[in-house]
Amino acid sequence: MDANDETRDQQLPLPSRPVLPDIWAARSRGPADVVEAHWQSLRLSWQWRHAVHQIRTPGRPYPGIVPLLEAAAAQPRLRRLYPFTSHFALLFSSSTSYPWTVHGGSIEPLHNGRFEVRRRSPFAVIGEVETAEEAVALLLELLPAGPEPVITASADEHV
Repeated sequence: MDANDETRDQQLPLPSRPVLPDIWAARSRGPADVVEAHWQSLRLSWQWRHAVHQIRTPGRPYPGIVPLLEAAAAQPRLRRLYPFTSHFALLFSSSTSYPWTVHGGSIEPLHNGRFEVRRRSPFAVIGEVETAEEAVALLLELLPAGPEPVITASADEHV
């Protein structure tokens, strides 16, 4: 038996995968339900990934996507938008499927524990901050003033 076999034998069990909301059922109820189901799905999925990371690589930093999702979900203006992630960056769309209609910009949790906020158009880094709450506040400033964007379904979502 080599050292790798011993390590595998001593691994802790992983947490059960979360039960995610039924996105297809949400689509049949309309875009607002899709947005809510996707918020829940993202939070549960990233919480599970973080828990697995802590078991597999204890002590190794993990980008702050979980606190970022929690801070963003606490903001009603963002909560109305469809959240999605790409390479740990969090973005918000008024469309519930591709092609995304991104509003504001993106927030990326960095490996140093900080958060980088980027404007979408014209593309630019507008700040690097200490907390998820500060990052969300910066992104909120990038959202257009006036009426909230209308959430749209894709062409294949007949509601």
